[in-house]
Amino acid sequence: MNRPFNMPDEFVDAFVKAGASFWRSLASTSATGGHTEAGSVMDSTGRLVELQADHLRRLYALAEHALKTSAGAQAEPAVEPARGDRRFNGTEWRDNSHYSLLKQCYLLNARYCVDFVEALDLEEKEKHRLRFFTRQLVEAMSPTNFVATNPDAIKIATETEGQSLKAGLDNLVADLGKGNLTITDEGAFEVGKDVATSRGAVVFENELFQLIQYEPTTQQVAARPLLIVPPCINKFYILDLQPANSFVRFAIERGQTVFMVSWRNPDASCGHLGWDDYIEHGAIRAIEVARSISGVDKINVVGWCVGGTILSSALALLRSRGDESVASVTLLTTMLDFREPGDLGVFVDEQSVCLREQTIGRGGIYRGAELGFVFQTLRSKELIWPNVVNHYLKGKPPERFDLLFWNADVTNLPGPMYCWYIRNMYLENNLREPNRLTMCDTPIDLGRVDLPAYVLATMEDHIVPWRSAYRTTGLFSGDIRFVLGASGHIAGVINPASKNKRSYWVSASRDEDPAAWLAGAEEKPGSWWNDWIAWLEPWTEDKLAARTQLGSNLYPPGEAAPGRYVKEKAR
Repeated sequence: MNRPFNMPDEFVDAFVKAGASFWRSLASTSATGGHTEAGSVMDSTGRLVELQADHLRRLYALAEHALKTSAGAQAEPAVEPARGDRRFNGTEWRDNSHYSLLKQCYLLNARYCVDFVEALDLEEKEKHRLRFFTRQLVEAMSPTNFVATNPDAIKIATETEGQSLKAGLDNLVADLGKGNLTITDEGAFEVGKDVATSRGAVVFENELFQLIQYEPTTQQVAARPLLIVPPCINKFYILDLQPANSFVRFAIERGQTVFMVSWRNPDASCGHLGWDDYIEHGAIRAIEVARSISGVDKINVVGWCVGGTILSSALALLRSRGDESVASVTLLTTMLDFREPGDLGVFVDEQSVCLREQTIGRGGIYRGAELGFVFQTLRSKELIWPNVVNHYLKGKPPERFDLLFWNADVTNLPGPMYCWYIRNMYLENNLREPNRLTMCDTPIDLGRVDLPAYVLATMEDHIVPWRSAYRTTGLFSGDIRFVLGASGHIAGVINPASKNKRSYWVSASRDEDPAAWLAGAEEKPGSWWNDWIAWLEPWTEDKLAARTQLGSNLYPPGEAAPGRYVKEKAR
């Protein structure tokens, strides 16, 4: 039986381990009472005592505030929500003394819980896990998440004579029935009609991927085409959502002949596929076909997230074979050095990896719904609890939002591929070590990748921390331009040049310390897309007349883009 909302084993195991770390640390501190030669324990005890005293002072100040406001006097709140916290935007949270007190009690206690974890004497990996799950619990306990303590939900229930509560209960029952939280109107968009609308055709396919070639929109195009390798844990159309924010369309309109890898959404028949298959029969095969169709010596390639990890591995393998068919590489929020894996590292340890290897490591499927749940917890304040409030407490229908539609369109992964990836990247961090890993019977050394490289990271990335992405500059041996974009893993990449929002940082220096690089970097306004297309220009060769036909005699065009692979739903 599946757990509610597709909660994976890794989440449950990590939660239990976080609790064990907490009680073990607390028991150790309490038992010593600070009277020990171990200075770290004594320091921890002192911090906890100070923290408790400070929390009591804040509660006393809150009590004074409550007494003054109940008497009709004006008083400054004891604590306010953090900037950007929209949970308490309703006027009742500010104007009603009871709700104001409830809000401030929650915020003070939330702060205390977070600070308490920081005060504990724990090894950093254990503390990171405990920090993550403390945040999950703190966000889950917000008074906005419960009907009885949410003034907006009560108001709507009163106005609708309870119909909103009935609708919310129906929504909850429906979600429990299908096993996952509804975060968007999943019928609002159709792939190929509302999203993924750039015109093109499938020019190659195998059991792993379809290769799409897009129609040109300019009279002349760069001689060397552009191949994009997206992550296989998501659908590729995040790069082609709507015309206004399509990275694919942007590249085409700048005279690029664009090829896109559309990974298959694996079912049981794909349960045997491994990491080597994604390298040899995925990225490398796509490079060969794109180059053959274009009739050129070299092509330019782009990889995003896991797609960038696959692509970088493929490039190292090609260079070992003496293959020089790639002119430049662009990596978007890609991790090659996994020493700081961010919040995803919370779910990875030897025990959890062994469990997966025993169940699906030799054959089977890792369900996309489980992976989707994990990604939602990384941003639970934005992706989980607002939907719980609107969908269940207020009885509202889900939003119609293209990005959330894509987010909910999950993909499975072949078990052998997933297990190999998790062990060798997240658990053991083997890829950064020259020749430690063998792929397709060849030792892999990222230092062999001596191509011009454009490496993009994003400041608020919760999946690929920017400092981890920065370390790619010490792994490749070619000339590298590192760019740090504003925002997060998705919004930082999908930052259309036409809107010219946000900013990015650049610097010619190559400091070993990412923080030192940032301190000397220059912030530039607007989208990094314009910076990237200017960087790419020298590696595209001369302009040619755009072809009127897609594909070639060897690889004739087949079904229209976006193809059937991307339309397959995870089962």
